[in-house]
Amino acid sequence: MRPRFSADYRTLLWVGLTMLTVGVQFARPELVKYLWWVSCYFALSCGVIAHNHNHCPTFASKGANQVFGNVISVFYGYPVFAWIPTHNLNHHKFVNRAGDATITWRFTNKRTPWVAATYFFVSSYYQGFPIKAFMKKAREQNPTLYRRIVSQYAVFIGAHVGLLALAVFLHGLKLGLYVYVLACVVPAFFALWTIMLFNYEQHVHADPWSKHNHSRSWEGMWVNFLLFNNGYHAAHHENAGTHWSKLKALHAELAPKIDPALIVKQNLWWYFAKQYLFAPFFPSLGSVQLGRAPFEPPQGELEVVASADVDVGEAGTNAAMVS
Repeated sequence: MRPRFSADYRTLLWVGLTMLTVGVQFARPELVKYLWWVSCYFALSCGVIAHNHNHCPTFASKGANQVFGNVISVFYGYPVFAWIPTHNLNHHKFVNRAGDATITWRFTNKRTPWVAATYFFVSSYYQGFPIKAFMKKAREQNPTLYRRIVSQYAVFIGAHVGLLALAVFLHGLKLGLYVYVLACVVPAFFALWTIMLFNYEQHVHADPWSKHNHSRSWEGMWVNFLLFNNGYHAAHHENAGTHWSKLKALHAELAPKIDPALIVKQNLWWYFAKQYLFAPFFPSLGSVQLGRAPFEPPQGELEVVASADVDVGEAGTNAAMVS
């Protein structure tokens, strides 16, 4: 089955390498200590691929998209339908304003190492509400969609039970657990945690009321190559259905309209070091709130309020992983 865009041959290669890396560790446990961090990277890649697949389906065939979504969910760490209620119908609608389950300022708008490190746990908890509302409405109004959601959970859980059983069968309980946890569980947790950290970094202290200053973008060549142009975040928000391979060009057109403070040109490791290692001692190195804070709606406008009333019919029709 050929992908719709030629750039997604690399997507398929990365998913293949993800499975190969896990397979090598299952076959040769002595290599786990060398390869588990490689699996962490590939699991993160599968998370980015799931995001891209969600917005722009990889294949023309609905069946192929469903199978592909199930495969990447095993390595990414969660059934991929969850992108619909938490991302498509929520985050892209509210963009870090009130109502966004992934807001960066839920308890504080201060940007500290502790807030960044714990953002995953806070955001995961609050994303549970739109997921539950989405499933409830699907169960009541769209049985076909609900069955697909249930099947994704069944495939995801069944795959992990099978991987654990295979590891124990091949290597015994103790070594099998070691292989399964380091090759599968740790990378999946790393992927989920890091994807949410990226969301935090790309929106904290940006101006969600602005036409173009709503997101922080990373221009680094390597981060965008390794993460399928995930750094061009403002361009993605303004062109959500555009294929990831086209975001670099869109970013180049959009960049002159964005505040330079929201375009990260330096190495991403230096960016994180400056913000979280040095800024606590030298505050001038840290970011500040740009424009109007997300909890301060423009004068004369009503504050946006979240709604759990999601259109499961439309979501079930348009999203790749449940179609």
